[in-house]
Amino acid sequence: MTNTLIIFASSREQGNTRKIAEAVRMKSGADFLNISDLNISAYDYEHRNRHDDFIPTFEKIAGYQNFIFITPVYWYSMAGPMKIFFDRMTDLMTIRKDLGRSLAGKSMAAICCSSDEEAYPGFFMPFARTADYLDMHYRGDCHTWIEGGEIPAIVLQQLDQLIANVKVGVTI
Repeated sequence: MTNTLIIFASSREQGNTRKIAEAVRMKSGADFLNISDLNISAYDYEHRNRHDDFIPTFEKIAGYQNFIFITPVYWYSMAGPMKIFFDRMTDLMTIRKDLGRSLAGKSMAAICCSSDEEAYPGFFMPFARTADYLDMHYRGDCHTWIEGGEIPAIVLQQLDQLIANVKVGVTI
């Protein structure tokens, strides 16, 4: 899946979510972007944030066909840098319509990692609804966790299924 990009955000560079991201990377062959390393400012109605890293980064990644977003669960929601990235993606429809419209027809999937197997209702709604808003295909999502420092077999199976959905274009 060389036309696939993992977009990762976490406050812990080498935490459990990174283990999940590396497993997805190995299984899928996807490229990797850690948005926590970038200077991306929050959404701003006056667009004073035009000179941060977001537009140049998005220009570089716009050629990918598939995006897999991977984030930890922080207080029942995505990581702060991921939320900012999502806000700015929708901002493209105003300040860089060419980039915003380039997302139409592309694919998105989402993966979260929490401290246990309990999934949180509604967690993936912002991903699915943003995909719809940007006219992207939502390929599904996967709630993951780590047990004893390892990825449980059931999680690996679920990741395999999600990667297959992205590869063959299954829309959820």
